[in-house]
Amino acid sequence: MADPGGSRPVTVSDVQQLVKRKDEIEAQIKAYYELLGQKGVGMTEPLVDAEDFPRGDIDIYEVRTARHNIICLQNDHKALMKQVEEALHQLHAREKEKRARDEAEALAEARSQSQPQAFARVNAVTPGSPASISGLQVDDEIVEFGSVNINNFQNLQNIATVVQHSEGRPLSVTVIRGGRKVHVGLTPKRWAGKGLLGCNIIPLQR
Repeated sequence: MADPGGSRPVTVSDVQQLVKRKDEIEAQIKAYYELLGQKGVGMTEPLVDAEDFPRGDIDIYEVRTARHNIICLQNDHKALMKQVEEALHQLHAREKEKRARDEAEALAEARSQSQPQAFARVNAVTPGSPASISGLQVDDEIVEFGSVNINNFQNLQNIATVVQHSEGRPLSVTVIRGGRKVHVGLTPKRWAGKGLLGCNIIPLQR
């Protein structure tokens, strides 16, 4: 069995073995205490009589051996309890790490499934333009621009075509802003500036 302080990670089996050993030591200590009880002595009673002669009513060697073994076993028990505590701490810490990792992976997976892929980014919006009025913002990542999405986007001409065909009609645009999905209603139309939108869109490099 690996030492809890060793290099191999502690397993549940290791802890079970430590606990089994602890139970065995406790049983041995109990047996020695019972032996002393039968002799009518504990851990501290004198083994000599009033005149300093060895007591004749007990087996002094047996009592001394029992007392010595109890002290040794109690020390072993204390060390073992420390090992059990460290092993449990390691197990819990590892379990906690695993749980946190699993949760993070599950969250990342859920996000990747629920978060559509962006294919372009808004890198400029002119104040007063149709894009500005619709609420489009710089750094918005576009996931849907009318009928254009990650699956059919090839180049910016795709967006230009949709814009030209939708002049004067609202377009549904979905963007990711600050990690959240935002829907924008954008109506391409003539205005004081250039183009029908008044914003600059660049493809995302994946």
